[in-house]
Amino acid sequence: MQTFAAYVGAAVFEIAGCFAFWAWLRLDKSIWWIVPGLAALSLFAYLLTLVDSAAAGRAYAAYGGIYIASSLIWLWLAEGVHPDRWDITGATVCMIGATIIFLGPRAT
Repeated sequence: MQTFAAYVGAAVFEIAGCFAFWAWLRLDKSIWWIVPGLAALSLFAYLLTLVDSAAAGRAYAAYGGIYIASSLIWLWLAEGVHPDRWDITGATVCMIGATIIFLGPRAT
């Protein structure tokens, strides 16, 4: 459960941090938007270090599914755009893949 919480927290901070840059560069917001954006991206990176995995690449790969699903939730809640069936289908496929990576048996 701690790993899942770290992944969800990391996704929220990564999306928020990236959105801050998006807002500055694409939505003509103040350059000061990048200050909390950089803080959020730092928290994102820190949270991924809390994941119980022997290899960073595997932790990041499993995180990918959570990130994609979280991005679609952001799309809906923060941007007011409802994900369509292709978004949902793609996120489902990615979550299945992330689950396989995260829970697959490992040789010791």
